[in-house]
Amino acid sequence: MHPLRAALALSTLFTLSPRPPAFAASNTDETKVGALPLPDVLRTADGTPIRDVAAWRAHRPALLETFAREVYGRTPTPSPTARPPGLRWETTSTDRTALGGKATRKEITVHFTARADGPKLHLLIYQPNAGPAPYPAFLGLNYYGNQCVNADPGITVSTAWMRANPEFGIVQNRATAKTRGAHAHRWEIEKIIARGYATVTAYYGDLCPDHAGGLAESVGALFATGSTEKRAPDAWGAIGIWAWGLSRALDVLAADREIDARRVAVHGHSRLGKAALWAGAQDERFALVISNNSGAGGAALGKRDFGETVAMLNQNFPFWFALNFRAYNGREAALPVDQHQLLALVAPRPLYVASASLDLHADPRGEFLAAQFAEPVYALYGQPGLGVAHQPPVDHPVGATVGYHLRTGKHDITAYDWEQYLAFADRHLRRTP
Repeated sequence: MHPLRAALALSTLFTLSPRPPAFAASNTDETKVGALPLPDVLRTADGTPIRDVAAWRAHRPALLETFAREVYGRTPTPSPTARPPGLRWETTSTDRTALGGKATRKEITVHFTARADGPKLHLLIYQPNAGPAPYPAFLGLNYYGNQCVNADPGITVSTAWMRANPEFGIVQNRATAKTRGAHAHRWEIEKIIARGYATVTAYYGDLCPDHAGGLAESVGALFATGSTEKRAPDAWGAIGIWAWGLSRALDVLAADREIDARRVAVHGHSRLGKAALWAGAQDERFALVISNNSGAGGAALGKRDFGETVAMLNQNFPFWFALNFRAYNGREAALPVDQHQLLALVAPRPLYVASASLDLHADPRGEFLAAQFAEPVYALYGQPGLGVAHQPPVDHPVGATVGYHLRTGKHDITAYDWEQYLAFADRHLRRTP
């Protein structure tokens, strides 16, 4: 038996610890973790073994359907790659001498309808001025408007609603000049450009404002999603909308002759890491998928009683997931899927999962185990996975087609994280598919 299959089987032998009350404080004591039986990534819902790539490909749509119905909600289009009929975009600014002449900065407004006042996404692209185009790229959503990713005064300041954060210059839910470069350390744009990659971003609130009423606005309104509490049980939540927006950004990049849309890595941190994983699982055009500290509902196993739980997600962020997901508050044992299966949906494309040692809320061990338990699907494709049997020590990256590291520090994205992502991308995206 494959060692990971054996590990999955052994997980059923542990005594199940009682679940705490639905909204109790999270457990961060590994000795108190009970192990619920995990769904076998190489078996269908009816127990049929999956022994080859053809069987996995046949099973994949049903697995995506279960995640859509029970966790994230359905994307209301025929497929994640289906563009809305009114999708169009326009370049609003171009500077070929950005960042001291090392980069070209482009701003693109993406309209989702034919109406000028309809929902729109503001894309920011930095691409190298050195080396031959088209460039591979990193694509991710940001938290405080495009101007937060770099202090470049040429970036247009977002006028959209934002979560309050006076430290970063968000006053009365709007960005100010102080927001410029507030999250520059999370983006490392100059370093990415120097390594030969473009970097592409957009404000996640353009797609769905991150508050309880956000589903009735922007893209949610475009698809008549309904409100947080008055929508179909399997209607998408904000995570699904943010993921959909990443695919629409990829549509734009596919038409840009200076960007190689076949070599785009989708990435995200925390809640946006959840969105990046769901986008990468649904849309196989993404060449590489990166999860940074995405935790519960992202890379971390849901059936571990450690850190954030399903109940906490649904209580604190009732608009992120499908209403159906609430049926598993305090009932993770009943979940028909778990996050190792979500990670497996990325196969055979490269996948990187990153944790932080002090980020216990996101369950670093649960993130590692999910990546490990996704390995059998990569093995079907003949692709090497993590290459280790146990979670590595801090600041010791591992993996081949599946990468992982546990970084020293807190819930954040750091220069160390980016160094690992760039090295991983160098191995997988440097060559043209």
